[in-house]
Amino acid sequence: MTSDSPAQLSGLEKAGRWWRRQVVTRIANLRLAIAMLLAIAFFSIAGTVIEQGQNPAYYQSNYPEHPALFGFLTWKVIQVVGLDHVYRTWWYLGLLAFFGVSLATCTFSTQLPMLKSARRWRFYDQPRFFEKLALSAKLERVDLVAVKEALIAKKYRIFEEGDKIYARKGLVGKIGPIVVHAGMVIVLIGGVIGALSGFIAQEMVPSETTFQVKNVFEAGPWSAGQVPKDYSIAVKDFHIDYSPAGDIDQFYSDLQVLDNATGQELKRETIYVNKPLIYQGTTFYQTDWGIAGVRVKINNSPVFQLPMAQLGTDKARIWGTWIPTKPDLSAGISLLAKDMQGTVLLYDTTGQLVGSVREGSSIEINGVNLQVLKLIGSTGLQIKADPGVPVVYLGFGLLMAGVVMSYFSHSQVWVARKDSEVYIGGRTNRAQVTFERELITIIDGLQLTTPMAIVPELEKQLS
Repeated sequence: MTSDSPAQLSGLEKAGRWWRRQVVTRIANLRLAIAMLLAIAFFSIAGTVIEQGQNPAYYQSNYPEHPALFGFLTWKVIQVVGLDHVYRTWWYLGLLAFFGVSLATCTFSTQLPMLKSARRWRFYDQPRFFEKLALSAKLERVDLVAVKEALIAKKYRIFEEGDKIYARKGLVGKIGPIVVHAGMVIVLIGGVIGALSGFIAQEMVPSETTFQVKNVFEAGPWSAGQVPKDYSIAVKDFHIDYSPAGDIDQFYSDLQVLDNATGQELKRETIYVNKPLIYQGTTFYQTDWGIAGVRVKINNSPVFQLPMAQLGTDKARIWGTWIPTKPDLSAGISLLAKDMQGTVLLYDTTGQLVGSVREGSSIEINGVNLQVLKLIGSTGLQIKADPGVPVVYLGFGLLMAGVVMSYFSHSQVWVARKDSEVYIGGRTNRAQVTFERELITIIDGLQLTTPMAIVPELEKQLS
């Protein structure tokens, strides 16, 4: 093995210095990190305001070219830039990755060296060193043991070497910023994992039916393994509670998780708004409702279950179906319902209201006896899987812990005996007034003779 020449070593050193100065320093720049954070926040807000994962017709209807929203935001801009799926665009994920690299670079190039420096202890033995401190004093006839005991009483950690003492506390305050950076990086990693591996689906499922997740409208490139395939969901029942005024109070879905191979029940839970079903990392939210069909009997016929279609808009929803009253389908009536409170309206072929009937009741119409047995509700479910959520929670936990840790002051005190005099001084990175009072209290308990007028407040207190 040959050793590198001095010239080669010098070249490597120069390259390393250039890399640290031109690349590392710029990537770890605070202004750049703030700019990226603001950009991430802006596009995240845009992804919240602009509906995500809708079909092209939706954007063409709501974001026309004339007039364009804000003068530039049209359906073409949304689809070209990717604002219809912000959180899975390459540029958004790239922004998260670059911000994470910036935070990690700052941590390794600045925060860790600062922590390493803070963990080292240095002893001062010359008066001129104490004169440079923000707070210092000169004492006579003072025992170093008494000084040490006073510092220990204030929770300082003591290091000794001969007639010199170094004391510190609050090192956790130096660790706090590192934990904050680590938490933010982990949050970003969790967001990227969710964007690449998660999916969102929507299903409108009639009561008393079983379904598998099929209608996936937003999914990451690695989400295939997340979509449930080995189990199905049975909607055992769906019902709505109404207030005395007739408004919807809450709607409920009784869901049953079934193993596809054995048909065995794996889990059962009644969900409602803000109380989802969670199984194997997939969450089933209650988001919508509808009327899927109606069960009727005509005279003594078998029970018919007829599908009902939504006729109104989302703001004034009405469901309807057509019921034949003659075997040759030459005559019939229209049945309409606006809710699931049990009352339906009947209209003839001319559009005239001919009657109303409640569930379980019958009515004579067009020469036949029509019995309305039951309205069949359908539940609207949003199904979501995001493997990055536990990682994000971990990151937020570290972030909060790091913020709390950062509030601790890192305080340092030096003591040295020179001949018959004892010099004491210290500094802190925050809560300066509190530190001054603490050090003054320590000095007050000792035999103070001649204060060094480094800090006017100290001289005032000790005069």
